[in-house]
Amino acid sequence: MKALTTLTDPVYKEPESFSWYERFWLKYINDKRDLPFIHLLTAIHLLVIPVAIILYTPLLQGGYWWLLYIPYFYVSQMYFKGRFGLMLHCISHRKLFKKEYTWLYHYTIWFVCPFFGHTPETYFVHHMAMHHVENNQEDDASSTMKYRRDSLPDFLKYVGRFLVMGFVDTFMYLFNRKRKKLYMRLTYGELTFYAFCVAMCFVNLQATLWIFIIPFVFARIVMMLGNWAQHSFIDKNNTEDNFTSAINCINTPYNKMCWNDGYHTVHHLRPGMHYTEIPGEFLKMKSEFAEKKSLIFDGIHYLHIFIWLMTKNYNKLADNLVNIDNTFSSKEEAIALMKERVKKIDTAA
Repeated sequence: MKALTTLTDPVYKEPESFSWYERFWLKYINDKRDLPFIHLLTAIHLLVIPVAIILYTPLLQGGYWWLLYIPYFYVSQMYFKGRFGLMLHCISHRKLFKKEYTWLYHYTIWFVCPFFGHTPETYFVHHMAMHHVENNQEDDASSTMKYRRDSLPDFLKYVGRFLVMGFVDTFMYLFNRKRKKLYMRLTYGELTFYAFCVAMCFVNLQATLWIFIIPFVFARIVMMLGNWAQHSFIDKNNTEDNFTSAINCINTPYNKMCWNDGYHTVHHLRPGMHYTEIPGEFLKMKSEFAEKKSLIFDGIHYLHIFIWLMTKNYNKLADNLVNIDNTFSSKEEAIALMKERVKKIDTAA
């Protein structure tokens, strides 16, 4: 186990000056701390979207098409996918663009999102109108509680259900609560994407399959893997307590790439907080983390946690666990607690 050391995760530092490009965009965005999102969107418009358009044209055929697609897939679905997905998370909680430029947000949601497997409007509706409302409880369509979180068969059931029923579950959740505006946004976004893919298959079947359809399936699997790791450890006696139903991953390169997404407990406690403020908020809460035996991991991220859970490598998990103020008297105690918190929870009880 590790002691709590200095945090290395990103916080805001005022630059000495802004470039002309940044000064231009400051007129359009609400918070200067969000300029990294503008840089990300710019890179996507230079490196991803133009290549996708070329792949739809007859310029390249056969092996030459794949010679361009393979680096395209790496750049779009391996390098940018996580960054974009967690930017989408941030701008769902805090509006990126000023009110008079809301059309830029809609452009991002309806035009840019599909290149990364996100159907328009659905991420916002699922995440903001259901996941944060229900907090991984029984009515949350992406709840992990009724599964054993160190079981690969249970994870496959979880992902399989979400791929087949995630849209329906989210729709029915909102429909039953008479949240018409939200379930209509969800429906428009999902069905428009399906119709778009069908239409584009007649333009170029191969390009549509590899640029939109496969990244769509890939995105939903990755999102569920992330949610699984974030909510793998749950105190069955107090499932609604964010301190014992979510985790934090600190001092990891993942937080630099994906806007401090590792601080999931803090995020559920302070969902509207800017990502650059989260490490400071984490330090303010350290006594509560110790008191409630919250699970905090140092130097690793959700993929490590997922793999070690699936292989039941609790020694590795414990080696990277932060032991604030001797929360755990021994490594064995920490492992016993983790094993207890991954057990399936009977939501009908």
